[in-house]
Amino acid sequence: MTTPSPAFSPAAERNRRPILEVLQRVLPAQGHALEIASGTGQHVTWFAQHLPQWTWQPTDTHADALRSIAAYVALSRLDNVRPARLLDVLNQPWLEDTGTVPQQFDAIYCANMLHISPWATCAALMQGSALHLAPGGLLITYGPYLEDDVPTSQGNRDFDLSLRAQNPAWGLRRREDVESQAAQVGLHLLQRFAMPANNLLLVWRCRH
Repeated sequence: MTTPSPAFSPAAERNRRPILEVLQRVLPAQGHALEIASGTGQHVTWFAQHLPQWTWQPTDTHADALRSIAAYVALSRLDNVRPARLLDVLNQPWLEDTGTVPQQFDAIYCANMLHISPWATCAALMQGSALHLAPGGLLITYGPYLEDDVPTSQGNRDFDLSLRAQNPAWGLRRREDVESQAAQVGLHLLQRFAMPANNLLLVWRCRH
């Protein structure tokens, strides 16, 4: 049987290396990670290749994404990536207890979701992360943000306008608003990393 060709994201290809460099700094040597909104699967396979002591659980809301993830995993011949699963952050708890998937994770990773989904997904991401993170676990979010004390680049202003034109429920989120949602469920901002193309990688720690 021929393995279907996976989807390809030029942005994921560009940003996977700088994101990995930060993950290698902030993550412990080994653990179990849950990826939210895995998309094409380029990130999870890249991270799994370079963080081999970590087991990765990719997820997405779209069945097409799951097929692309499976294709990348097959091509990479990885044994530390679990089969991708459907997951909508608004439907909690996120993962049914099947005995094969951890119910708590040492890290949860979510890239480029908050600005292309309704604001309700932010609270849901924080609530679900607080539920599924092991004590001391890390939530890592990546993407473009607005910040009160940091000038917004013209590129991000234009991007925000284009998103809101596509869907009024979309748009770049204020980091401070995201931080408020996180604080309500016991997650606090541990580190902020400025990334290429006016993105941020934010590391949140679970207090429980």
